[in-house]
Amino acid sequence: MPVDLRSNNNVVFQCAYHVVWCPKYRRSVLSGRIEERLKEIIREVIEDKGAWLITLEVMPDHVHILVEVDPQYGIHRLVKAIKGRSSRLLREEFPPLKSRLPTLWTNSYFVATTGGAPLAMVKRYVEQQEGR
Repeated sequence: MPVDLRSNNNVVFQCAYHVVWCPKYRRSVLSGRIEERLKEIIREVIEDKGAWLITLEVMPDHVHILVEVDPQYGIHRLVKAIKGRSSRLLREEFPPLKSRLPTLWTNSYFVATTGGAPLAMVKRYVEQQEGR
């Protein structure tokens, strides 16, 4: 599979991230109409922020996304925007969420970069540059 390079005014990049987050108390509230609406909101935020959704999966008690983000925007800002908008809209549209949870999401999330060479290989490459 060829690597898709993206660019902005001064950076060429390929920055894909696997992100996972959970509802408060890991409650199983992400199903049915809530799950479908959450997927719509996530897609809207990613498009609004100029990122690229690769794949999305919502489980009853957690969310997985694989997304590419401009490094000048940052994955942290994208996750904050997704969690903020989805919490506000879902709690407005589905009142039982307000009574079950003080906030929809936990403050934390997991993020890992994807693709590229293993860290040890990149480290070796960088260390070998001095003699060139």
